[in-house]
Amino acid sequence: MAIVGLDHVQLAMPKGGEDAARGFYSEVLGLAEVAKPVDLAKRGGCWFEGGEAHIHLGVEDPFSPARKAHPALLVDDLAALRLKLANAGVTFTEGSPLDGYDRGDVSDPFGNRIELMQRL
Repeated sequence: MAIVGLDHVQLAMPKGGEDAARGFYSEVLGLAEVAKPVDLAKRGGCWFEGGEAHIHLGVEDPFSPARKAHPALLVDDLAALRLKLANAGVTFTEGSPLDGYDRGDVSDPFGNRIELMQRL
């Protein structure tokens, strides 16, 4: 028996936050929305993917954002993404140094922490 990979990361969102999630994850980060299976779609939320990154947002009530636990998304051009984030009004916070990476954090519309990393 061995773990062979990571299928997805689940983040919480408040009820009715799908449009805000689409605006951030699709329009700002550039992830594609994928249809949820019919049985799961009844619960609300939405799924996104880009490359091998799969982010699932599910409705949680009461909602509480993940401020410490987070996904770390690899990007190919952090400088260009930072400009896009700034133009969208999203604050980027520089990450502390980590050998081999340029990195920093943003918050999604719900306050969930998202780390963005570019391999150097």
